[in-house]
Amino acid sequence: MRLRFSPLATHRLRLMRQFPWHWLIAVLVAVDGYLFLEPLWQLIRQQGLLQALQVRDGATVAAFLEAGGIQKMMPLMLGLGIQVMAVGLLYRARIAWVISLLLLAGVAVFSWWQGQTHTVLLAYTIFLVVVLVAYWRHFNRASLTAGSLFAVLSVFSLLVYAVFGVLYLGAEFSPPIHDPLTAFYFSIVSMSTVGYGDISPQTDAARMFSVSIIILGITVFATSISAVVGPLVGGNIQRLMHGRISHTMRKNHIILAGSGPLAQSLHEALLHRGHDVTVILPSVDGHPYPAGADVLEGDASDTDTLLQAGAKQARYILALRHDDAENAFIIMAGREAGGPDTKLVALVNSPVHLAKIRMVNPDIVISLQALGSEILARTLSGETIDEALITRLLFGEKTPDQ
Repeated sequence: MRLRFSPLATHRLRLMRQFPWHWLIAVLVAVDGYLFLEPLWQLIRQQGLLQALQVRDGATVAAFLEAGGIQKMMPLMLGLGIQVMAVGLLYRARIAWVISLLLLAGVAVFSWWQGQTHTVLLAYTIFLVVVLVAYWRHFNRASLTAGSLFAVLSVFSLLVYAVFGVLYLGAEFSPPIHDPLTAFYFSIVSMSTVGYGDISPQTDAARMFSVSIIILGITVFATSISAVVGPLVGGNIQRLMHGRISHTMRKNHIILAGSGPLAQSLHEALLHRGHDVTVILPSVDGHPYPAGADVLEGDASDTDTLLQAGAKQARYILALRHDDAENAFIIMAGREAGGPDTKLVALVNSPVHLAKIRMVNPDIVISLQALGSEILARTLSGETIDEALITRLLFGEKTPDQ
């Protein structure tokens, strides 16, 4: 596919790539949660939270559930969950993206179940699901903040389940549980598996419900701890394993963006000659470089990523991706992030893109196909091949008659 972009089009494409789409998506998701909660907010403003949900004792909880209380609880749980996860989307967290999709699917099903009164919300929610799926590459980070939000949401959901269940079965405990505060106390004691023994279930239903709280509590706490501690510990281990050192420690080095055969061979050759090389890849999982290589995960066309790679102190920034358009964007970002002595090198995979790549003004343009085809043609024709010709073809330089 040929590149067809003018300088103005290139600038617009670059702005589109750098636009913080995850912020816009997070706001749209938060709006969906607000719209879903709006009827319940009105009821709570009029009656108060406990009165609106009828959480006072076992009798009112039983009446609440039998009278369709699930229609009030679902918006509360789903709506609050969506708004909490919207914060995680601001951090481009993968876990927030997954949970948001699940919660939006729940909103869509509930809106469809409610019928015509929720048609607009249903269409808007489906639109958001499509947008999240389309921009899934933007949400590729393990965020400590998002993990903490997920932990809070999980614990809150389990608490709601436990408190309502304990109040509903309150008469089947010894002593009986008839108020929300005691139900909350017993739920915390059971979830944490402390078990003081001052309150105990007396019937099979109460015992099985207590068992469910204990099992869910262990699961939720274990999952929450892994969601919070995992990014913190895993990120540090990943930095050690993949050489993600501080950008202030990278000086007089070479930044290489790409993982193709040329990039791998060049990386090996540069290390053999004693150069420090920092590689930028979209994902460090299963990368082809040696275990001790300085590999940075990120978008090489993003100035923040280049700055993290130490572009200000770099000698060269090499755009060696398979896609010529991506190489052009990397050169433009390198122009902003690089230092005054940083040289920009762009690989041209297709000769027809040579003129387009030159429009972004790299210091050096490498055209391997032009080199190979010209050398082969001259060899077959019996023409001479000298060092000046190879240099001109390798770096895509123009001849005087071009």
